Amino acid sequence: MRVLMPVPDRDFDVTEVAVPWRLLTDAGHEVVFATEQAGTRPAADPRLLTGVLFGQLGAADEARRWYRQLTAAPEFTGTAGWAEVDVTGFDGLLLPGGHAPGMRQYLGSAVLREQVARFCALGRPVGAICHGVLVLARAQDPATGRSVLTGRRTTCLPKYMERTAYWTTAWRLGRYYRTYPAYVEDEVRAALADPDAHFERGPRTLTRRGTADDDTHAFVVEDGDYLSARWPGDAYLFARRYLALLHRHAAPSGS
Repeated sequence: MRVLMPVPDRDFDVTEVAVPWRLLTDAGHEVVFATEQAGTRPAADPRLLTGVLFGQLGAADEARRWYRQLTAAPEFTGTAGWAEVDVTGFDGLLLPGGHAPGMRQYLGSAVLREQVARFCALGRPVGAICHGVLVLARAQDPATGRSVLTGRRTTCLPKYMERTAYWTTAWRLGRYYRTYPAYVEDEVRAALADPDAHFERGPRTLTRRGTADDDTHAFVVEDGDYLSARWPGDAYLFARRYLALLHRHAAPSGS
């Protein structure tokens, strides 16, 4: 099966891209990366590779190792273009996150939002993690003019996580952890038909993460053909549940 993963030219989250890519390709699926301009060689947020502050808060060793493998993969150096890609040729869509300034290219693209809305109309598996949920919140269903998340259950980066990361690092990094003046959670909740009923924040955590073999501290929300997660600490569970969603979606046709 073919899965489309749009990314910005730079500053996406290492874990939220590398972990799903590795698990999907290990399962025999093809991941196609798309950037604003075809053929762009994208790059993750460099701070997450070295440690955001005093060597801390970065990606875990396995995610960094998989990212290094990804940068040598042909699909990473031969990206499709957002505007030109035919979304009907894909079985799934994955929207990773990231919070550094380069993410605004991706989160603010009207072209990408239109393509995402087209894919959502196909009724095929869509996954979004962290800031990636903002792309869906901003994408409008052409039939209704409302967000494609309207009526959906979802999670995203919780406000308390975003606020804590900002307060902890602002003295050294400024607004590195504040991509936009509005918090991600606030914008996502505003896109929902019933925020109190449809938004799920998940268990409160700041440092404990899910791992390759322990989902105790991970959290995702699945609603039909849509799967969402909060942050890099959910990436392994998110990738595994997305794989299961792909396989269930394919089962009726026998593919």
